[in-house]
Amino acid sequence: MLKEQHNDNGFELALNDRGIFTLMGSVETENIRPVIEWIVYENCARPKRKRELTLLISSEGGSVNDAFALIDIMHGSTIPIRTVGFGVVASAGLMIFLAGQTGLRVLTPNTSILSHQFSWFNEGKAHELYAAVKEFDLTQQRMIKHYEQTTGMTADAIKEKLLPPQDIWLSAQEALDLHICDQVTGKFF
Repeated sequence: MLKEQHNDNGFELALNDRGIFTLMGSVETENIRPVIEWIVYENCARPKRKRELTLLISSEGGSVNDAFALIDIMHGSTIPIRTVGFGVVASAGLMIFLAGQTGLRVLTPNTSILSHQFSWFNEGKAHELYAAVKEFDLTQQRMIKHYEQTTGMTADAIKEKLLPPQDIWLSAQEALDLHICDQVTGKFF
């Protein structure tokens, strides 16, 4: 079975079999690939079995490109994906959390949320830097569009409240007020 290649923990296999996957840690290929494979597997091998999938998220963020890879898979899922944020949901982890099915995005009461602009570091010759600036602009546009689609906020409101020059830390209740989540509760099972 595909999931067994990445999950040698019996508890993880039991949760996965019940439509629950836990994403903890940084957003990078090694952590994102098993989530993508799980969603694809559930959609291809057992599409009628699950009424929804649950992705538990506690992540300090990481690669925006890896986050967008998972977001595209989540949006392509024929099975609704509920996201449950706990601990810290930051940066690229927040972008993934937002990709959950509207109405099914839950934060636990003690969750910390971090939203900030895309960070990048680049060195090189002038022509390489011009290309990097274009990629930066394209990524920033994708992020704003994603935030618009998932929060209902305007681009100007997003730039002011969620993606200003400084880091924005929010409580779960503040996230609810900004439509980042649909519910704040400790009872999500």
